[in-house]
Amino acid sequence: MRLTAQEVYNKLIDDDKILELQGQIKFYFGDVDIIVKQKDVVGNIIQEWLQGWLDKRGIEYTLSQNTQMPPDFYLNPNKTIDLLEVKAFNRSASPGFDIADFRMYEEEIIDKPYMLDVDYLIFGYDMSDAGIVTVKDLWIKKVWEITRCMANWALNLQVKQNVVHKIRPGVWYSTQRGNFPMFTCLEDFIAAVEETVYQNPKTHNEAANWKNRFLASYKRHYARDLNVPRWSDIATQYRG
Repeated sequence: MRLTAQEVYNKLIDDDKILELQGQIKFYFGDVDIIVKQKDVVGNIIQEWLQGWLDKRGIEYTLSQNTQMPPDFYLNPNKTIDLLEVKAFNRSASPGFDIADFRMYEEEIIDKPYMLDVDYLIFGYDMSDAGIVTVKDLWIKKVWEITRCMANWALNLQVKQNVVHKIRPGVWYSTQRGNFPMFTCLEDFIAAVEETVYQNPKTHNEAANWKNRFLASYKRHYARDLNVPRWSDIATQYRG
């Protein structure tokens, strides 16, 4: 059975009622077995669980061989459509996962602009003191719907000693005062990526022709132009 990412989401919500389920993580070693109560292991296990779920439901997929970049699953043999990335985080805290390494991502979307169409299946989980795991929320989002800017950068990033490492998510499910808003469209997200290429010392020299290279690649793949604004024209929309 072949499903799209949206259909996978719908099946988890509507058919399997995932928001009503409970589970535990058990570890068997020798003659000792325990119930795992460490929340930080849940995220990785959820991704493995989803693979088992796809197998049990007879849903076609191919695993990605590149664990550093999305997607985790190709749901279509074409491998340019129905791309699924799985993320999970402790719902009682802010999202702590990485979206991608920035340097790899800005290069990847030039060669493979369809990577921007990856669907992010995001599990917001909880674990009780007794080790009972529940999924409090499940979302399916595009990358621009879960990313934002930050005070000094056009993207929300992990930055160490002025060196850019990972693209980090925002809190897309909250409108609490003080939160930076998520990007509202692909074009604005690309404007932020271009500005970050310019801001980042490691990629600054690529900035002069980065957008032209990306737009040419996007048009070759999709046979249409993408109208990407200058970051300076939209920054106040996202910084307030």
